[in-house]
Amino acid sequence: MEESTLVLRAANGDAAAWESLALAHQQAVFRLAYLLLGDADDAEDIAQETFLRAWKYLKRFDSTRPLRPWLLSIAANLSRNRRRSAGRYVSALMRAFRDEPKAIALEEKNSQQTEANELWRAVQQLDLPDQQIVYLRYFLDLPVSETADVLQIAEGTVKSRLSRALEKLRKIIHQDFPVLFEGREA
Repeated sequence: MEESTLVLRAANGDAAAWESLALAHQQAVFRLAYLLLGDADDAEDIAQETFLRAWKYLKRFDSTRPLRPWLLSIAANLSRNRRRSAGRYVSALMRAFRDEPKAIALEEKNSQQTEANELWRAVQQLDLPDQQIVYLRYFLDLPVSETADVLQIAEGTVKSRLSRALEKLRKIIHQDFPVLFEGREA
């Protein structure tokens, strides 16, 4: 069944249609929240809140548009709000300094995993808007058009912000993460 049909059915109270939509998009919503927050429990909370809010406002959603950018936009906004919360923000910083995320804390067995972890840590050094655009475009592999929809900006703005964010990331990597340059410099 087409997504637009499921959206219309869900908007009219069909819980099975909504469940089907939620299952189709839950991984992307969770991944974005995790990338932005760095904590699986917080990401799970944000994912649940995202789907609750989307369900509540589904009648206002334009069913001719794809659902994923709208859901990711809600998740990004909720994640941003969570990070702004002073208590949680301080707590997250303390966790980040005390314990690396579980994926990084595991003993790495190959250089590809090490590089992926180092790249993730490098991206975390960017400010939040730059992190978001990199996460959406490259970690979630969204096309420019969907990235623009999620961030509610023009496609040209996505391209220019992405270019600036990648330039900042290159500098961070060159300065603080030389392992990512080994064997790549020509």
